[in-house]
Amino acid sequence: MPRTSIEKIRSTHGASADHIDHIDHIDHIDHSWSMMGGRARVLIVGSPAEATALAEQYGALLEGHWSRFVASSDLSRLAAAEGASVAVAPETVTLLLAMLDGWRETDRDFDPTLLPALVAAGYGRSLVDPTRATTLPVSARPRGDLEAMRIDVGGVVTAPLGVTLDPGGIGKGLAADLIAAELMAAGATGCLVDIGGDVRVTGEAPDGIAWRISIDDPFDKNESRGVVRFADAGIATSSQRKRRWLTESGMEAHHLIDPTTERSVVTSIQTVTVIASTAARAEVLTKPGFVRPMDDYLAWIPNRGAAALIIDADGVECTSSNWSDYA
Repeated sequence: MPRTSIEKIRSTHGASADHIDHIDHIDHIDHSWSMMGGRARVLIVGSPAEATALAEQYGALLEGHWSRFVASSDLSRLAAAEGASVAVAPETVTLLLAMLDGWRETDRDFDPTLLPALVAAGYGRSLVDPTRATTLPVSARPRGDLEAMRIDVGGVVTAPLGVTLDPGGIGKGLAADLIAAELMAAGATGCLVDIGGDVRVTGEAPDGIAWRISIDDPFDKNESRGVVRFADAGIATSSQRKRRWLTESGMEAHHLIDPTTERSVVTSIQTVTVIASTAARAEVLTKPGFVRPMDDYLAWIPNRGAAALIIDADGVECTSSNWSDYA
């Protein structure tokens, strides 16, 4: 695999890793591949080249467990069970618990049970491979009760009748977190994991100081809105400018569903970027930014141990009070 000393990663979703100059004293591995409908990329410090195979193989395992476009995945089998119990992988239990935590923390602004509404809006097939489709049971309904989901010892899960789960962004964020943990356990001294724009960094950066993440301009992917720096955290950007399509009525829709209307959210806000303790939490905490009053959201987010940047349709930036701690 190629080894580089200075590298810039630009994602498709809003964040990129931009390392400072003069870091030749620390060697690192750079590897990318296709995953979860987009690109995945890792920068690994202090680990043998074989670590890239570990990252890719573990990523494929996670996608196989979680994809809504794979009939044999844990989430697809759980949906098809229509209230019956299903044995799932430990990683899927981790995902379900993360969904439940996010659902509670955001007072349901993050709601992974909106999959039927997303499919009804026109996102039933993969946008990168239309031969892959989501199949929902007749009972499927949006706005299900995650509190009623039961997870027993040994990974046996019972979801309420009608509840179907969309891994969406939280799946990408959690995948970045889990792959990063695997790489560190395998001997890396530091790594950056980027799954479709959800980024987790931990350990030693290639410059020996801190990881640098460039925030893409939502109107021009070749431009940056600045750089943030941190040592061990996650960053995610949710954007209504990605994953758009025309409905049967000719209306434009996107993948961010408003839990209240069960349709694509209507707002002038184009992107919400959040820095949090993990990439999964960062993903979850972006969602209220599209449905709450901006001032309320920006006042709330620091209380969750996170920081946020919002960019509206006019290109105006608004940030939480603690965003400057990372700039």
